[in-house]
Amino acid sequence: MVSGVQCRRRVLRFLGWWGWLWLWGMSSAWAAPYEVEPDVDGELELFGLMEEGTLSAESWAALVALRRVGVEPERATRDTLHSLPGLTYAQVDAWLRARDSGDASAFLTEAEARRLAPFLVGEDAGRVTGDARLLTAFALSDSRGPPVALQMRAGGLRGLRVGVLAVWARRKVGTPRRDARSRALVVEAPGSAVLLPKFHARWTGTRASVLVGTYRLGFGQRLTLDTTALPSPEGVLPDDGVRPPGALERECLLTSSACDEDARDADITPDFRWDEAFRGIAGSVRGALGSGVELTLTGFGSYQGRSVRRSEVLDRGGCSSDACAAPEVLVVGARREKLRASSLPGVFREWAGGGNATLAVSPRARLGVTGWGARPGFAVEGAVLDFQPGARYPAGGGFGAVGVDAAWGAGPVDVFLELSRSFDSVPGAGGGWAALQRTVVSGVGRELEVSLRYYGRGFVNPYSGATSGADVLEGQRVRNELGVRLRYLHRDVDAWRFRGQVDGWTLPSDGVVEGTAGLTRLRASARVDVLAWAWLQPSLRLDARVSGAGLSTLCAGVERDEDAEPEEVAACSNGGRQGATARVRSVLSERVEVVAEYGHARVVETQARWDGRALVELKLRPAESWRVGGRVQWKDEDLAERTRLRQEVRTTVDLRWSVLEGTTLRGRYAWVVDLKDARTARTPPDAPRHLFQLDVETRF
Repeated sequence: MVSGVQCRRRVLRFLGWWGWLWLWGMSSAWAAPYEVEPDVDGELELFGLMEEGTLSAESWAALVALRRVGVEPERATRDTLHSLPGLTYAQVDAWLRARDSGDASAFLTEAEARRLAPFLVGEDAGRVTGDARLLTAFALSDSRGPPVALQMRAGGLRGLRVGVLAVWARRKVGTPRRDARSRALVVEAPGSAVLLPKFHARWTGTRASVLVGTYRLGFGQRLTLDTTALPSPEGVLPDDGVRPPGALERECLLTSSACDEDARDADITPDFRWDEAFRGIAGSVRGALGSGVELTLTGFGSYQGRSVRRSEVLDRGGCSSDACAAPEVLVVGARREKLRASSLPGVFREWAGGGNATLAVSPRARLGVTGWGARPGFAVEGAVLDFQPGARYPAGGGFGAVGVDAAWGAGPVDVFLELSRSFDSVPGAGGGWAALQRTVVSGVGRELEVSLRYYGRGFVNPYSGATSGADVLEGQRVRNELGVRLRYLHRDVDAWRFRGQVDGWTLPSDGVVEGTAGLTRLRASARVDVLAWAWLQPSLRLDARVSGAGLSTLCAGVERDEDAEPEEVAACSNGGRQGATARVRSVLSERVEVVAEYGHARVVETQARWDGRALVELKLRPAESWRVGGRVQWKDEDLAERTRLRQEVRTTVDLRWSVLEGTTLRGRYAWVVDLKDARTARTPPDAPRHLFQLDVETRF
């Protein structure tokens, strides 16, 4: 066990090291919220950027949320405008000055206006406006019809807007129940169903707004409460978001012995998935307290059924002397077979509520207080269930958090701070402290952000969206961490652009295993793009991930969990990674664009290996209403052998067609070939896969 003196010494040594780095960073210019400034107009294109590794999952979620909510340039706040990709605070302040003077229309360049157009919306008072979006995905190997999702929003009259998400699922698993005879959890056989997981109605007035239905919300620096995924949340957002299906999965949801031979190894397109937002009522009211001083009060209440992975549930009725196992789930039928699906839908109901009060004395100075609490109740009658130590939610009963945030700015400098205290009902715990501080120095075409964070070991907050490292402690990423992050953006219009990030952190206390205190990790990336010539725009991206000793013991539980999320497994990969990617973009004309890219990386896990990837892409605009793209991507996760890791070639064709005014059809076809050697591979290579995605969007 690490003593208190040793822990303090490690903390002081870490802060001293990063203090020198912070002083060096302040002498230059750093920061930017996204890896690239995407020039796309739809969510399908954003998904493609994440699929190829250009965008991180966090950036993808933020950009999709930003596009779905939309930004009104004539009414948006300073922080909301800063959330748009590629804008610094200095640019936003210039935009606001131009807007106040009535000349904001000419602020953006033609290229910036085109790039930001998918995220900007206008308000046409007195007229009904809205949009509808139909999504589907399927593979030629599917043995049943494809999944379908429909998003619809409409409003504009008297400040009222409504929205809904409807989904057709083909393999829905029912809510588990307790079987009195066998004392096991049972579910009905997976089947088809039409679901209405999200809906909302929102009224917005001059000084108040009320929302009923599903929603997200966040405040301050995202530490105490944030479910929006936005870089700078400012309250309540309606939610009808849906995630496109990912990689193919096994068709049979039962154990292999219960599947017929054809279905045992067959693949199928997954159903659409979505995040389970808050559901209930939320509202806010604003009032002026004096010249330039404004008070905003926000409150919310929620009652939502939530799903968790089976491995996160604890059955106290099945406890042995030293552990409580996850419950087995059987499928009702002639023969009761075990359910292989990892997620248990609606296994508990959550009551939640809270609010925020923010006092703003200027657009750049404010003080806010946020508090919320939640209490879960398991919906399985007759069973005594709770959460495992590694679950996202704390065990024992109620939990929540209270925090204070502040912001102040003058000239080129903005300072943000949030302090938070979580509380829970875990025996012997009871909560912990956390703090997050950001300093942003912004200029024309450049911006530096220095972010310091401390999350105590007892800080357990499942609804925190704060910046954190990739490692996981008992289901929580925002926990047991002391770190600093520097971000940089420097842009010379039509000449070059540079962005970089350095993120380092250490564990101030032991994790699940003793001796992990003091473990350090470092992530760094940098990208430079030359923009001087349209016909030749080279770029170079460097990235590195370095892990300190002790990572393997910290992540042992995650790597052995077959239900672990891919990002959790990636976060716990032992060793490190250093890679470089060279890219060349050539705009031959307004209608023809070519991209070529090659990346090489050295990866150290249990042993060192070399990875490679290459990409060639062609984009055509034969007419104003047509866009066609083709891409061939090769990826090899171990160049020395072809027996175990991912080695594939993916050929993709993208189509965008503006069928009518306000209606756009987007389609994608992907042909994926597994390159593993069938003679020596540990598992047989997948058969060639033909994958399709379709997105039809109309605005009215």
